[in-house]
Amino acid sequence: MKKITNLLMLSVFAACMTLIGCEKDPVAPVTNTANVEVLQGELVTRTLTKDKKYLIKGQVFVRTGVVLTIEAGTIIKGDKATKGTLIIDRGGKIMAEGTATAPILFTSNLPAGSRDRGDWGGLVILGNAPVNQTNPEIEGITPAAVYGGADPADNSGVLKYVRVEYAGIELTPNNETNSITLGAVGSGTVLEYCQVSFGGDDGFEWFGGSVNGKYLISFASWDDSYDVDFGYSGKNQFGLEVRYPSFADQSGSNSFECDNGPTDNATAFLTTGVFSNFTCVGPRANDAQSVNANYQHSIDLRRRTAVTIANSVFIGYPRGLRLNQQSVADNYAAGTGKLLNNILVTRGADTFTVGTGMTATRTTVSALWNATNTTLRGATADQFAVLGLSSGVAFGSNAVNAYSAAPPFVVTSGSLSSGASFTDAILTSLQAVTFRGAFGATDWTSGWAEFLPNERAY
Repeated sequence: MKKITNLLMLSVFAACMTLIGCEKDPVAPVTNTANVEVLQGELVTRTLTKDKKYLIKGQVFVRTGVVLTIEAGTIIKGDKATKGTLIIDRGGKIMAEGTATAPILFTSNLPAGSRDRGDWGGLVILGNAPVNQTNPEIEGITPAAVYGGADPADNSGVLKYVRVEYAGIELTPNNETNSITLGAVGSGTVLEYCQVSFGGDDGFEWFGGSVNGKYLISFASWDDSYDVDFGYSGKNQFGLEVRYPSFADQSGSNSFECDNGPTDNATAFLTTGVFSNFTCVGPRANDAQSVNANYQHSIDLRRRTAVTIANSVFIGYPRGLRLNQQSVADNYAAGTGKLLNNILVTRGADTFTVGTGMTATRTTVSALWNATNTTLRGATADQFAVLGLSSGVAFGSNAVNAYSAAPPFVVTSGSLSSGASFTDAILTSLQAVTFRGAFGATDWTSGWAEFLPNERAY
């Protein structure tokens, strides 16, 4: 999670309004509170049911020993005026298990047609799994919310068939939440079939912990889609990213941004999370298309990180892979972190880059990538067909509310339809499939995911 000043944030919001027609005048939240229950302060153990509507006001906490259960099909809205944020504290649990036909929805309390990124604070889950920092605090939460412990199997509950829309906000100066923030969440927690859309910062961010994930969607996020920090060690399979061309952070937006800590200092253990079978569709659908100048890399590896990314595809970013410190280059040269069997579509000169003052060069990074991965060069628009992807999975030049309601994600031909490999020991616990990227002949987004959330009257 990168920091920017309030002045820069204001500039970015102004630019957004100019580029994509964001609301020019304040829009009042829905005022009809019939059958709406306000959630605020510290909650007691309870169940939220689908026959009611709920509104999160301010920072709402589920403290140690408290269990918040949410019934399938329930809608919970975040209050814009009070920056509503739901925080599951260490020792607390959220049991949010929706279904494919009745997902659980967290969204803005503004009416259809006027919702925007940063309308509320999002979902924060904190656990007792290990982190490589001492008593870290989640940004923006008051009183301070410390996370981390010694239990890698810690259980913070269930997030399954859950959508989080228009979340992620600057709660205090230079302190932002994401759509879903995971601080030291353990492997006893279930994270499956989760979609974040139009977030005001990162889509998913893992600060340490060991939670595993499957079927994750980051749709039109503002900063990084998948951000990894502080010694995260979980494994994730089947993920989708789609970027909107005009949405990007002043500090630089990437598909994956992976760190080990806030500095390049040595830590007790490294960030070694695993991500396999991700389809990452960047902002550019063709080489003539104009995109926000703040878009950067498909993969940005920084500050001693050693994540593994495998069997995935990256298309539509201005730049490809960056190794930003010599410590990162050393980790990948030693095989501590791995890049395995991925496909990168590149426009050329900025395919591989390095940070300043490094011994490693672009040639070094190129050799690292090409040892086990594939680079496709040529016109971006042409490469969709080579991959077997429909160009309809990209936003292209469509307006923010004109993406397909049912995008054609299924892949049955092309280079993605085969060639996956799980022979490396670090991947043996994952589901062995033949296809690369997130999709084969089955569209796992069908029924529960939403790609036109601003059109829906919830």
